[in-house]
Amino acid sequence: MKLRIAYLFTLILFSAASCDQRQENQPKLLALAIDSVMQSLADSAQFNGNVLVSKNNKIIYQKSFGYSNFSTREKLNDSSLFELASVSKQFTAMAIMILKERGLLGYEDDVQKYISELPYKGMTIRHFLTHTSGIPDYMEEFDKGWDPKKIAFNDDMIALFAKKKPPVLFKPGEKWEYSNTAYAMLATIIERTSKKSYSEFLKENIFDPLQLKRTRVYNTRRSSSETIPNYAYGFVYADSLKKLVLPDSLKKFHVVYTLDGIVGDGTVNSTTGDLFLWDQSLYTEKLVKKETLDEAFNPVKLNNGSTHAYGFGWGITKDSVMGKIIHHSGGWPGYITNIRRYIDLKDCIILLSNNEGKGMRTALKEVGKRLKKNQKDFGKSK
Repeated sequence: MKLRIAYLFTLILFSAASCDQRQENQPKLLALAIDSVMQSLADSAQFNGNVLVSKNNKIIYQKSFGYSNFSTREKLNDSSLFELASVSKQFTAMAIMILKERGLLGYEDDVQKYISELPYKGMTIRHFLTHTSGIPDYMEEFDKGWDPKKIAFNDDMIALFAKKKPPVLFKPGEKWEYSNTAYAMLATIIERTSKKSYSEFLKENIFDPLQLKRTRVYNTRRSSSETIPNYAYGFVYADSLKKLVLPDSLKKFHVVYTLDGIVGDGTVNSTTGDLFLWDQSLYTEKLVKKETLDEAFNPVKLNNGSTHAYGFGWGITKDSVMGKIIHHSGGWPGYITNIRRYIDLKDCIILLSNNEGKGMRTALKEVGKRLKKNQKDFGKSK
């Protein structure tokens, strides 16, 4: 009897130790599973870019696949700088939140208070933050008559709207429709309120305080004489040439030149490592108070009382296993980007690609599935 009890006790201890060991090995096993997905996509030319995955505030996977410049065959590394495209919008929104906390503007302020040239009434800063203003698309307006040999800046966009007065898409707050114009206008509000350029304000109030050493606003080599070392140049596939080329060489991508001076809806450039620091900062009050962030991460309420799953520069999703998910994607000729934050679990996926590979959606889906399976099987990592 005593031997049997001793045997059972030993078995329980062994099982507990085995369970602890499995729990301890989970980050490594999860990283191997993620690497299998990403390596397969890279090997099949579906993904060229950088990846970072964190679990419970700790980086468990960070890797580079492919080239930063397809012409020179320079390789990507962890410090390679990518154009974020619309992932930039969360930084614009944060700048507005900072100015609001300082009492320099209010979410319910009419935008005409800051941009008097605009021919529209009743559009508020909140409408601009949440894509509910109904303001027309500036890219379409530039397509209708802008000199393709000239680079447009935010002031040119505002002057174009003041002159042409394109009709609104809907009454403010009536519905949700994604708007690059709204975020470009928010950049101008930031400049006129702070008396600093958009680039300067973000650097002094977001990038430097968080020590995002590589992150910056960059209107690229087209409207700037500066060339940045270790830059991930965005390439597109040219059917006629059967190879990847810079979008500058293709007429259909003229926007990379003509709209290169517009800031606010894009033009923030960063690395996976800096974006992880950004993710981490959003669990703190380093930039704004918790209640300010909470509002940014909640769905917008429309005039009819319904809601849309978008806050201030972030899409919002809920999952039965992973909890609340705050996310945003970005796209511009040569670039596809994505950041997905599982804020209840403090997990994060960051994907930056500089060749528009078709594997971005697959990568996000498959890496997300592996995080979810890990959460189901083992719960939060120790």
